[in-house]
This record gives sequence, C-alpha cells and structure tokens, in this order.
Amino acid sequence: METNMNFHTRKWVKPEDLNPNHSLFGGRLLQWIDEEAALYAIIQLENKHIVTKFISEINFISSPKQGDIIEIGIVATHFGKTSMTMQCEVRNKLTREQILTIDKIVFVNLDENGKPVPHGKTEITYVKDRLNPNE
Repeated sequence: METNMNFHTRKWVKPEDLNPNHSLFGGRLLQWIDEEAALYAIIQLENKHIVTKFISEINFISSPKQGDIIEIGIVATHFGKTSMTMQCEVRNKLTREQILTIDKIVFVNLDENGKPVPHGKTEITYVKDRLNPNE
C-alpha cells in the first residue's frame, strides 16, 4: 500500500455494526469506505457530482470486534481525464493491525446531467493550498 496514506476517518465498531459472528459486518465496512472515498473524490475534484465506477478486489485481512476503533486511509494514485483512482487501507487505530486493503477505487467526475466530464486535475491538492493566500 501507498506510504503517504491519509487516515482521516475513524469509526467505532458498535453492536449494530456486527454480523452473526460478532465481528464487523463486511457490508457496513464497505459502506463506510465508499462514503469516505466519495468525500475524498468530491474534495479533490471540487465537484459534488461524482460516482463510484469500480472497486477492485477487496482483501479482508482481520475482523474488528465490538468496541474496536478503526481508521480508514485513502490516497489518490492516478488522475485520468474524467476519473480518479484511489487506494484504501483500513486498520485498527490502537494496534495498527491491518483490517482490509483495496488496490483500486475509481470515481468518475460528472456534469449536472450525469455525464462524464474532464476534471482538469493531475495531482492531489489540499484545500488550504486552494485558499486565497492574502486572506
């Protein structure tokens, strides 16, 4: 996985997040990842009209239990003409144990009519760098 992964989002595994095996339900984790990746894409592409296009193989490595705190890491790895590709890693916040990895999550930049449109981005930017430096 990418070394400059940003771990911004933390989730607390609660009883309603569990499967019958008393570990985190994989579908709930994938929901959290898709949401986090979408927010990351919206911020990077500066457009709220984006859609998940592709998620590669999902590698579940370990199972979080109730009470665990997990963190979701996302990093952009490639900018296409209308798309953005990311990597994801989920780990236990306290033990740093890897929980899941996804090599590729692809989002597509859309116009108001839902059609792919070029985004003009070529690298990761940060909101603070886009702000007016004179303010």
